[in-house]
Amino acid sequence: MTKQSPPPSQILADTPAEVRLDGPELIGPGFRRFERYSVTIDHGGTPATMSRDILRIGRTVGIIAVDLGRDEIVLIRQFRLASHLATGRGDILEVPAGYVDHGEAPAAAAHRECIEEIGVAPRALREVFSFMPAPGMLEELATIFLVSVDAAQVPDQAGADHEIEHTRPIRVPIDEAIAALGAGTIFNGYLIIALQWLALNRGRLGGLLGED
Repeated sequence: MTKQSPPPSQILADTPAEVRLDGPELIGPGFRRFERYSVTIDHGGTPATMSRDILRIGRTVGIIAVDLGRDEIVLIRQFRLASHLATGRGDILEVPAGYVDHGEAPAAAAHRECIEEIGVAPRALREVFSFMPAPGMLEELATIFLVSVDAAQVPDQAGADHEIEHTRPIRVPIDEAIAALGAGTIFNGYLIIALQWLALNRGRLGGLLGED
């Protein structure tokens, strides 16, 4: 019997897996749970068991904050220890982003993070895509929102005091931000993916935000 190929709708889509999980074993409680699982997957009739560790992040949001009237995007700078250790460049450029609190809707989290990290409330907000930053290790699902802001109201310093967070918002022409993709000077995954989306959708931002 000839084995049938998966339908086209599944070839380019994530699908459920036939897997048995044993665990979790708590490796470290920390700011987020670090867990270990025993994973058994059937590969063509031959079960294979392996140990896998994950960090439980949960839901997060990222924000593409634009002022279409001024043709600007608002980004932030802040210190990241992982970047400092990996590249020696700990003062990194980012899109505003953060965790979704328990019981909070992603859109509400995006609205809150916009105020906390760049100091202004969004005039309009539109969910545009979701992605997993590092599914081999992180249990994290990020939802990205396109938001409209008044860039003229953005302060020099922002950040939530209760989170001991210090962000420095910066206003950049949208085309200059997109051009940075080819300069090899930015490494943050959220930012790179957000700018790639921005480049692909440059001509329809007004329609998405209701600002045509």
